[in-house]
Amino acid sequence: MTLTFSITLIIAAITVIVSLLGFNNPKVIDSLVFYGPAISRRNQYYRFITCGFIHADFMHLAFNMLAFYTFGISLEKALFASPDIFGEDAPIYFTMLYIGGLIMSSVPDYFKHKDNYHFRSLGASGAVSAVIFSSIVLLPTSPIYFIFLPIPIPGWVFGLAYVGISAYLDKKGGGNINHGAHLWGAIFGVVFTVLFVSLKTDFNVWENFINSIRR
Repeated sequence: MTLTFSITLIIAAITVIVSLLGFNNPKVIDSLVFYGPAISRRNQYYRFITCGFIHADFMHLAFNMLAFYTFGISLEKALFASPDIFGEDAPIYFTMLYIGGLIMSSVPDYFKHKDNYHFRSLGASGAVSAVIFSSIVLLPTSPIYFIFLPIPIPGWVFGLAYVGISAYLDKKGGGNINHGAHLWGAIFGVVFTVLFVSLKTDFNVWENFINSIRR
């Protein structure tokens, strides 16, 4: 699989185009945003997916797509395309991971807000979290860099901090960021990766995870 035809780039391109359309047309946002009553009363289940292709503003879009590109390219090319894991079926499983992350990260919100006319959610955070944590599970010691930190952070350390902070902020509530979507997307990414890698191959995910950290 070449970079030109990367599923990561295709998904990112579609997300950028639809999000930019939404910035200039509120009707696009209203038609695609996650909105519990529209799902529960009008059966618009497509909103579980379409909400991930629109964003609140440019910074929201840029942050999600930068994180998605960084982890997605690495996961798709170096691991999911490996003959030892999914081989030629890699694009299918990568797409399943991303779309599944969108859906599963919104399921808790649906049951909590299906009759709430004031709650709306948008953004690809749940799917991006799924991709990030799938990458962390398979490459736990890969370094993660932040502009404001002079040293790299191992992926598994970042993962623990990310889950802990997301769980705390979700419980605390308030603000405009859906931390619950981050948390459930991350959980889905881990479960999806462990389940399908175990079913498709003899690759021991947890043994690789532990041994990588020990090394």
